[in-house]
Amino acid sequence: MERRQLGQGGPMVGAVALGTMNFMGTYGAADPRDSLAVIDACIEMGIDHIDTSDVYGAGGAETLLAPVLARHKGRVTIASKAGITRNPDHPFDNSPAYLRAALEGSLRRMGVERIDLYYLHRREAARPVEEAMEALMRLRDEGKIGAIGLSEVAPATLERACAVGPVAAVQSEYSLWSRQVELGMTDACARHGAALVAFSPLGRGVFGDAPPDPAGFAPGDLRITMPRFQPENWARNLPRLRAFGDWARDRGECPAAVAIAWVLSRAPHVIALPGSRSLDHWRQIARGAALRLDAAALDQIDRLLPAGWAHGPRYGQAMAVGPEGWS
Repeated sequence: MERRQLGQGGPMVGAVALGTMNFMGTYGAADPRDSLAVIDACIEMGIDHIDTSDVYGAGGAETLLAPVLARHKGRVTIASKAGITRNPDHPFDNSPAYLRAALEGSLRRMGVERIDLYYLHRREAARPVEEAMEALMRLRDEGKIGAIGLSEVAPATLERACAVGPVAAVQSEYSLWSRQVELGMTDACARHGAALVAFSPLGRGVFGDAPPDPAGFAPGDLRITMPRFQPENWARNLPRLRAFGDWARDRGECPAAVAIAWVLSRAPHVIALPGSRSLDHWRQIARGAALRLDAAALDQIDRLLPAGWAHGPRYGQAMAVGPEGWS
C-alpha cells in the first residue's frame, strides 16, 4: 500500500487508516471475534495506522485493541483521542487534569506505555486551545504520547495551536458528500505540516456497493439522527448516489474504491480513515488506495457529485455541538 507521512517528521503509514468506532455497534451490533479477525487481516494488507478513542464503546474499542497491539507490536501506529466526556452538562473537557487522566485510562486499556498520536477529540470552546496544547505537550515530553492531533477544528484553531507547538494531524470528515475541509483546512494542514486524516471517506456507507436503506437502520444506528438520511433529504441524495455507483461500475470499479481514490487524490498529505466490519469492504478500500484517477475521471466525478450536492447538514442538532466552523 502507498505510504504517506503522518505529520512533519512523523512516521510513514498506509495511505488508508483503520477506524474503530464501527466495531462498537455504532451502525449495528458487532461481534468482537469477527472484529479482531478483520483488524488482523487489515494489518496484513498494509493498513497499519489504527485510530480509536476513549469514548468509542465507553473505552471498549481501546480494550478490543489490546490483544491486536500485543500481537503486532512494532507494526502498528496507534492513535487515540480524549476530550469528550458524555456528560450533558459538560460535554467537553480539555483541562490538563482531564486529559492526563483520560490518557492514563487509554494506556491501561490498550496495554501500552505510549500512544503514537493523541488527539484533542473536541475543543472545549470556553478554554483556550493554547492551554490544551500546553497540556498535551507536557504529556509528549513525558514520553506518554508521540505526537499531537486535533479533531473537528477550524483552520484558525489549528493556527493558534501551531503557535504553541507542532500538530501532526487534523481529523475532519471528508468525502464526496462532505467537502467542507476544502474551505481552508486542507491548505492550512499543508502550511503547518500536518496530515489531514479524512474520517468517513465513504460517507457512512453511502458509497458502498449499494446505498443503504435508512428505513432498515437498526435501533441505535448513529445515522438515524443525521439529516442527510432523513426521508426528504434522502429522496434527493439517492439518485446522485446511484448515478455515481453506475458510473464506477461502468469503469469496472466498485464505488467504494473510487470514493477512496478520490479522497486520496485531493492532496498528498491526506490519509483516508474509513471504518468497516466487513473484510470484503476492506479489500475494496485497499483497491481504492492503489487506484489512480486521471483528470478526465475526476472531471466526470465532479459533474456527477459537484461540491455541495448533498441535501441536509452532516450532523443533527446534538452532534453539531462541538465541531468548529461547519455542520
